[in-house]
Amino acid sequence: MSTVEVLASVDIVALRLAPDAQHLQVLLHRREREPHAGQWALPGVIVNGRTRDNSLEAAADRALREKAQVLPRYLEQVCTEGNAFRDPRGWSMSTCYLALLDPQQQVEGDSLAFVDLDSVLARKVLLPFDHNLLVERARERLAAKTVYSSVSLYLLAERFTVLDALGAVQACLGQAVNNTSLRKRLERLRELGWVRDTGEKNQPRLGRPQQLYQYTPQGERPFMFDRSLLPEGG
Repeated sequence: MSTVEVLASVDIVALRLAPDAQHLQVLLHRREREPHAGQWALPGVIVNGRTRDNSLEAAADRALREKAQVLPRYLEQVCTEGNAFRDPRGWSMSTCYLALLDPQQQVEGDSLAFVDLDSVLARKVLLPFDHNLLVERARERLAAKTVYSSVSLYLLAERFTVLDALGAVQACLGQAVNNTSLRKRLERLRELGWVRDTGEKNQPRLGRPQQLYQYTPQGERPFMFDRSLLPEGG
């Protein structure tokens, strides 16, 4: 019988749009136990540790409920990373999930905090284990999916404008996007019932009133387009 033991965990990269809607923020949890007690890390749990988990999805739900304390609008498994060095307790592996949150999502207490995603990607904020790498993997998946799907709309408020949608897409991609191309996508989604024209308008301090839309997904997965949002080579 093998005596090899591997520590398995599930970690959550939970993202929301910052209040200015121009960049993303990631949710961090202050660790209560060793190793790395007191440090900021991704919210996560040991699979089948003190609590029995029947699946990775069950462990992810538990991490969201107990550690992140959020209810995501969208959740997707991204990757699994593992080696003998990422955790001082020994050989370990982590399955990473991407969670997209309501832009109005707030956290309570001093054990949870949102920080700018770019600061983690640039390693200005250093996380324990290989959590910086997990954040990179989740961001890569989000950017790749944004090019061909409606996934960025899960980050928007219940009612949003075209400019709001543009801000979300650009935050996910980390680059500018053609406004006309995005408008065509929204119109396509409206025709298929994935976006609803609310008939309402907001009134900005400057400029004309803007039409308000609502994202009404027709399934658990985002809508997949047959063309890239970016120009060839973009």
